[in-house]
Amino acid sequence: MEKLVIIPTYNERENIKSIIEAIFEMDLNFHVLVVDDNSPDNTARIVREMESDFPDQLFLQVREGKQGLGTAYIYGFKWAIDRGYDFIFEMDADFSHHPADLERLYQACIKGADVVVGSRYVGGGKTVNWSRYRNILSKGGALYTRLLTWMPVKDPTAGFVCYRKKVLETINFDQINFVGYAFQIEMKFAAWKLGFRVVEIPITFVDRKFGTSKMNKNIIKEGVLGVLKIQWQSMFKNYRRKVRNGYKPASRLQTGVLSQ
Repeated sequence: MEKLVIIPTYNERENIKSIIEAIFEMDLNFHVLVVDDNSPDNTARIVREMESDFPDQLFLQVREGKQGLGTAYIYGFKWAIDRGYDFIFEMDADFSHHPADLERLYQACIKGADVVVGSRYVGGGKTVNWSRYRNILSKGGALYTRLLTWMPVKDPTAGFVCYRKKVLETINFDQINFVGYAFQIEMKFAAWKLGFRVVEIPITFVDRKFGTSKMNKNIIKEGVLGVLKIQWQSMFKNYRRKVRNGYKPASRLQTGVLSQ
């Protein structure tokens, strides 16, 4: 088993069947794990009905209630590691991330990256159907994060990511503090601080057509305050030792961009 796409869901019944079918129609041997937080719209039931059509490729885990994006991904990471997947992907259910770009993230890992970020803010990357306010908020948050953390990743809040298994084996998930907006930042920051090679490839991020965005004021607040906490810990609490889980990477500290 090599490639697993983790899709966290909460009330995604309009999207989940289509996104799963789109991934499998590529016939590129991606497996899919849906981590559903007991969606009241019966998202999990749709996935369960599809499992019989894809018994060796599609998996469902249902948790009790809405627990947050970060905990859903960490649950999925542990599930993937236990089953021996070598490349683990984060992906939204709402088609804001194009399934065809999964292979581009994978190929960037094959070429030597440890973490590959599908980036809106490197050359060739863009957003579609976003309001001016949301563009300002996202770009401002990315700049704010880079200025405070010094992490050379242009899209630190991106949620379309491929990790090599060794990265996730190294990160101590018990020391990842955030569950919302700041979770994506902290995971990239932890990988970078631990010496893994992080690269960005350009993607087109398309705003969802169906369902409701999960963004809210609390998530934004977590992002603003979370970046401050991450950098404070890094400066004064030996962050690398704090988040290491025993595995020592061979790669040197570096980042980069892979163009289309």
